[in-house]
Amino acid sequence: MDNNAIVLFSGGLDSTTVLYWAKSKYDLILPVIIDYSQKHLVEVENAIKISKINKLEYLLVKLPLKDILDSALLNSRWRIPESLKDSKDKRGVPQTYVPFRNGIFLSLVAGIAETRGIRTILTGFNLIDTPDYPDTTEVFAKKMEAAINEGTTAFITGRKYEILSPLINKNKKEIIEFGINHGADYSYSISCYRGNEYPCMKCPSCEIRDEAFKKVGMEDPLVRRLKMEKCDET
Repeated sequence: MDNNAIVLFSGGLDSTTVLYWAKSKYDLILPVIIDYSQKHLVEVENAIKISKINKLEYLLVKLPLKDILDSALLNSRWRIPESLKDSKDKRGVPQTYVPFRNGIFLSLVAGIAETRGIRTILTGFNLIDTPDYPDTTEVFAKKMEAAINEGTTAFITGRKYEILSPLINKNKKEIIEFGINHGADYSYSISCYRGNEYPCMKCPSCEIRDEAFKKVGMEDPLVRRLKMEKCDET
């Protein structure tokens, strides 16, 4: 299983790009989709749809993080920011930061990888996220990789695990272009934090995505699909 990979798959724009890229690189890919009780659970539903469209076996894991962690993405007492300008707290930390989320996810995925004999873990970490989210940086990924190789049977067997982040130096425009070059279909990928499939166009994630598609010079495929479905209904 040396040419197989797990994709940490949220169903968002970044991980969707990685999934399509991985299809051309690996013999088998396993999307791991995590329901962590986020407000925007529609991304989980659409991640499953994307996996099925691509005829991929997927693994859905449920982690009730809202019971133990604090974030605008989890707790009803926190509001979703209205804009990028309004997105950070007094410390300069995004209100949508979920404490050590990717560390938790990568630890879980490492166990799945070890169980299934898969050595490669793929993430959608990228240039836009890394200044604000400490658990998305290249340094963090490499240190998690080192910890996994110290704390699994790789320490005994010498068969190392690797965490790859093919988008790490790309901005959102470059990510979309990279994905299109690998046949990515973004019509089911979800970025909005508000929990609806149709983007709110106000939250930080919607702002970044909308601006990126404008720079690419194309209508967001998700918006185009939803418009077409609405027309079909009328």
